[in-house]
Parts: sequence; C-alpha cells; structure tokens
Amino acid sequence: MAGKAREDEAIRAVVERLTDAFSATHSPVEVETAVARALASFTDRPVRDFVPVLVERQARTLLSGTSG
Repeated sequence: MAGKAREDEAIRAVVERLTDAFSATHSPVEVETAVARALASFTDRPVRDFVPVLVERQARTLLSGTSG
C-alpha cells in the first residue's frame, strides 16, 4: 500500500506542475481531466514505478495539443 500512496502523491505533484505550466491556457479542471485520462491508460499495468512520469508526459501532450 505504501507504493500506492507514493504514486498518489506523485500524481498530485504532476497535477500541480501542469496546472502551473498551463495556467495561461487551461483551467485546473482541464489539467486534472487530462491527468486522469492519462492515468486511466495505465490502470492495468503491473509495473507502477514510472507511471507518474509517463502520465505527466501523456497529459502534457494532451494539453499542448489542445491549447490552441
């Protein structure tokens, strides 16, 4: 369970970083939605060590592609 707590904390940090990075073009809700969408794509993956990094990359791509 400690691994889940670490992952949850890392995902919260991803949301904070992306909210700051995209504050000019996206609302916090849009950022959270992009992160949730990216995270959902890794739900069934057994190895979780790099999920936060991969989620951040995927969410950043989603947000960049829709920023205008």
